[in-house]
Amino acid sequence: MRLDSATVLMTNDVGDHLILPRGEFDALVAHTLDTRSDRYHDLRAKNFVADDYGSVHARVLASRYRTKKAFLDGFAKLHIFVATLRCDHSCPYCQVSRQSEDRLKYDMTPEMARKGVDLMLRVPAPAVTCEFQGGEALLNFPLVQETIEYAVEQNQTMGKRIDFVVCTNLSTLSDEHLAYFARRNVKVSTSLDGPAFLHDRNRPFTKGSSHAVVERNIRRAQEALGLSQVSALMTATRESLKHPQAIVDEYLRLNLGSIFLRSLSPYGFAVKTQKSIGYTADEFLAFYKAALSHIIAVNRGGRTFSEAYASIILQKILTPFPVGYVDLQSPAGAGFGAVVYNYDGEVYASDEARMLAEMNDTSFRLGSLLENSYEEIFFGQRMQEIAAASCNEALAGCSDCAFQPYCGADPVFHYATQADMFGNRASSDFCRKNMGIMRHLFGLLGSGDSEIQEIFAAWISESSLTEARLPPAPWL
Repeated sequence: MRLDSATVLMTNDVGDHLILPRGEFDALVAHTLDTRSDRYHDLRAKNFVADDYGSVHARVLASRYRTKKAFLDGFAKLHIFVATLRCDHSCPYCQVSRQSEDRLKYDMTPEMARKGVDLMLRVPAPAVTCEFQGGEALLNFPLVQETIEYAVEQNQTMGKRIDFVVCTNLSTLSDEHLAYFARRNVKVSTSLDGPAFLHDRNRPFTKGSSHAVVERNIRRAQEALGLSQVSALMTATRESLKHPQAIVDEYLRLNLGSIFLRSLSPYGFAVKTQKSIGYTADEFLAFYKAALSHIIAVNRGGRTFSEAYASIILQKILTPFPVGYVDLQSPAGAGFGAVVYNYDGEVYASDEARMLAEMNDTSFRLGSLLENSYEEIFFGQRMQEIAAASCNEALAGCSDCAFQPYCGADPVFHYATQADMFGNRASSDFCRKNMGIMRHLFGLLGSGDSEIQEIFAAWISESSLTEARLPPAPWL
């Protein structure tokens, strides 16, 4: 892929990459590149050319490819329990059809939660994540507690590592919640869209300022659980795009170690409000680049603070290891990496699939906790259909894309936006956004800026800037 008029990006199936001057790339294609040159040796070392090819070389490449795909080991590791659809906020970009606080019929029952835990403990993975979502999960806190206790009890004979996460707007956070989270090592994930003027606009709360509540309770949770146990993400609306620096600065002010710059999703209420709060992929990319530039400037000043989406992509580019983020996996994370147990016992291939179901489209329903077995849910006809559209190595427009080793396939997104699980990459916002971000990151990596190398190394190793050092890039 041409990064610009002077440079070409080369990648291969095991994730190696090189950025070549156009002249050297043309010489390689024409078979006139000097085989004694340093560039030729770089190409050999990165598995783009070979003087000979034997079984040892094949085994090395197979091992590296297996490592890249190791996220498949153990099958679905993220298990999402929708504790309730009830919520006390009325966010215009909400991806689910939330219900008022008194609609108890939209709560998950203990019986369904136990069956979900039984399925979670059956997957072969030695470590799984049990995540509670809503609505507002804490409005059904007894169910959250009961599910965690049942999982801990049942796991005594299984011996898995279970990470518990509660996704919450923090509006009802109590000392009882915090004490329980501390005892069971539960992580807290919340939403913070930026400073008060923006957060309150994006996340209306009938009982006052949503921002004042979330700020106070982020600080309480950090003090009770530790900084590493509390995370937040933001969702960008049209108004958000005007304030990239202010949004980042708010995360810095609240001592959050990273920010996830997230675009709107085409599900739930967000579809109905698209005209008033939506934007194009190119507009989001401009916002993302501006925010990332400010984040990098903060790091240049000595404070380690990462952008989570860039960190995920950079780990795929700069290390041989896989990542657990399901949106950038091939096969796609739907069903393979994550599964959702809805409040009503229905099982879906992903959180986005569950959101589609709330819009009366159950195309990604895998089965029912009350009616179907493990085998029927995870290996049935519907999962087979999803799998067929889940490998970007075999998708038109992806298979020959230079970003393919670092990207994913998102059949749920493409079905929601194009009425086709396979999707048309030429008109896909998923592709436009990810290609734009990856092109930008490769541009930074190839800029010759050694400080950028150190910053990115700190992000992917989750260390301080003084601890992280990358070797010089081979194209510099």
